[in-house]
Amino acid sequence: MNAVAASPAHRARVLRALGVVTWRKRGVAAAASMEPVLPAEPQQVSASAGVVVVLPAGCAVREHDLLGRALSAFGPQLARAPRIEARDGETMQVPHAPAYLVFGQAQAHALGRALPASVMRDAHIVLADAPSEILAQANSKRRLWQALRTLRRALAAGGQR
Repeated sequence: MNAVAASPAHRARVLRALGVVTWRKRGVAAAASMEPVLPAEPQQVSASAGVVVVLPAGCAVREHDLLGRALSAFGPQLARAPRIEARDGETMQVPHAPAYLVFGQAQAHALGRALPASVMRDAHIVLADAPSEILAQANSKRRLWQALRTLRRALAAGGQR
């Protein structure tokens, strides 16, 4: 068997053509750029975030997996949406966005406390059941799909304005 070693540039081109994302260790990436990374302010995230997902704190891995797959099914804008955990008794730093997808009634109340009234008035807020309920009940799964369809329609209508 003849084995030919490809150059790193050729390998990168082939992987890019196949759609494979290469991963690097954090230490290598950190050594490449020595600039400090500052945390994003809520106002800075709003320019790139069309949707913000608000989750309850302490979701199980199965719940995160289910939500990730559901959001991915509705396109890259929802799949890449920033996800914020709402913790009991803590104030959240929520970026201003045109739409919010909130999982659970308690998280909706926390979002209402975190956002100013003018942002709440202009934003499209969609409420879905808590992730633990979505895993356990078929009706909750149906409501999740309805909420995602509603959110997709709202985002499409917002882009046409």
